[in-house]
Amino acid sequence: MKERVILVGTFNPRLKSRRDLSDPDIEDTLEELRQLTLSAEGDVVDMVAARLDRINPSTFINKGKAAEIAASVENLKADLVIFDDELSPRQARNLEEIFMVRTIDRRALILDIFAKRAQSSEGKLQVELAQLIYMLPRLTHLWSHLERQTGGGIGMSGPGETQLELDKRMIKDKISRLKSELKKIENTRHLQRDKRKRSQVAQIVLVGYTNSGKSTLFNKVTSSDVGEADKLFSTLDPTTRRVVLPNHREVLFTDSVGFIRKLPHELIEAFKATLEEVQNADLLLHVIDSSDPLWESHKRATEAVLLELDCLSKPTLEVFNKIDRLPELGPKLAQSTRRLFVSALKGENLDVLLARVAEALAGDFSRVKLLLPQGRGDLLAVVHREGRVIKQDFKADYVEMTVDLPVKRVEQWKKFGFIISDYAPLPL
Repeated sequence: MKERVILVGTFNPRLKSRRDLSDPDIEDTLEELRQLTLSAEGDVVDMVAARLDRINPSTFINKGKAAEIAASVENLKADLVIFDDELSPRQARNLEEIFMVRTIDRRALILDIFAKRAQSSEGKLQVELAQLIYMLPRLTHLWSHLERQTGGGIGMSGPGETQLELDKRMIKDKISRLKSELKKIENTRHLQRDKRKRSQVAQIVLVGYTNSGKSTLFNKVTSSDVGEADKLFSTLDPTTRRVVLPNHREVLFTDSVGFIRKLPHELIEAFKATLEEVQNADLLLHVIDSSDPLWESHKRATEAVLLELDCLSKPTLEVFNKIDRLPELGPKLAQSTRRLFVSALKGENLDVLLARVAEALAGDFSRVKLLLPQGRGDLLAVVHREGRVIKQDFKADYVEMTVDLPVKRVEQWKKFGFIISDYAPLPL
């Protein structure tokens, strides 16, 4: 049976006139919170916009509004109240005493969704770590009924330790173990990335606001079957697949976790290994739901996370997805250098997308002439895997080739004398 949920968002009318006009309104933030709650299988029965001139250190909102919400909880038979803002442990405890039902904040909600969605062992470890970090300062509230002495008996002379202190120690030990396990996974990832770098295979990472259609686009482009669902955070674990571009260049496409406004910092920290895929990308595809009225706000939310990851300046193509939901705009959607308009669901303009990806990566390639011994099948395999063969002539004991190769590979092979002509970057 679904929990009946009341959502609470806050606004300060005095700050609205001074803030960036591009900031989302209270209606937008509450709608996002509603979508998150639905993704967590909650039943939203009411959404409350509370004026917040100043933060009450005891209850966050003022006592009068808290009393109003308490009345709504009783009338609507709600089971849970979720605040869009972060609550301190003290505030959450005091509000629960007023509402007489469980009260959580946005961070706890997102952590719960991540816990339900994580599939891989790494994803589960990352979520558990984030939950424990969030829980540690809130133990006093969670275990207030156990704040009693455990001491007494032989060998237990003195005051002993409280259950709370024991639990804190256990959680700190568990956090330490999880960080150690994730560090090992991170080291393995680094080895895999180093191997990819040595092979000169470019990596394209799909980023974007959650539920923008990244996984659908990834599946269409890579012929994969990553889980898709019309809900926030339907995909958490990154997936990587090889794709051959129209110019025959082989690259890697990676589907990353979706972003959202006010993504909890401990999640960014916990998913650091996963988000490193974004940091190591050669090209980002920023997928945007063009049918969403709030797409501009969602675009800024994604860019805020990219900024925190120091990836905002990376080469990026903006991919406006779901144009099948806006048929009347079809003739007006002119493709541009940095913006593409596609429908992943219908497969529309995906050929244009792949061609644009190839063009965006062309600056990393150079056209050269090679002279390779016919007996070096390993080198010939590298050429066909990483480059595009324009022309090749088989001589008595060597192969003369005109090839588009990654610049890094060209620099490497020049040292071994395989390059027999000067090279220049390919024209875009």
